[in-house]
Amino acid sequence: MATRNLRTLSFRPKHMRTLVLGALVLLTAACGDVGAGRACTAIGALVGLGVDVHHTTVETGSIEVCWDGRCVTPTLDLFPSSSSVGGTCTGDKPDDVCSASAVPTGGKHAYVTVPDLPTKPVTVSLRLLDRAGATVVDQQLTVTPKLVEPNGPGCGTGGPQAGVVVGPDGSVRER
Repeated sequence: MATRNLRTLSFRPKHMRTLVLGALVLLTAACGDVGAGRACTAIGALVGLGVDVHHTTVETGSIEVCWDGRCVTPTLDLFPSSSSVGGTCTGDKPDDVCSASAVPTGGKHAYVTVPDLPTKPVTVSLRLLDRAGATVVDQQLTVTPKLVEPNGPGCGTGGPQAGVVVGPDGSVRER
């Protein structure tokens, strides 16, 4: 009886090839980028739209994003933008100290979360107002969200994102 079980478990040459190929596929999938010396982190990516406003009189606004007959109107919270200046470092080693100052640019920025944002063209309606409540920008444009790789190339994609830039003259374009 023991001999019969061993014969049942023996592999014929065609089964051996399948077993070896299967093992190679599993090994390749498990190793991924290990040979490249790169580790992938677990950083996530927000799904939505970034808004950069370089028009200095803008104070508040609203945004609407539409696709396939569906529209969402997330809250557009604008925050003051800044830029780094005067960067200096004590050296070029990882433990050396660097410093810079953040200075206001006069612009504003925001990020709006848009659940279920697709990776195909969407229509963005942007309305921006000045301090007195007068309309500074009231434009509609089409942008195409793209999947981002928050952990770097080869480490998988996060959610789709797109961006809109408002120039100092009120012009609106896709980032």
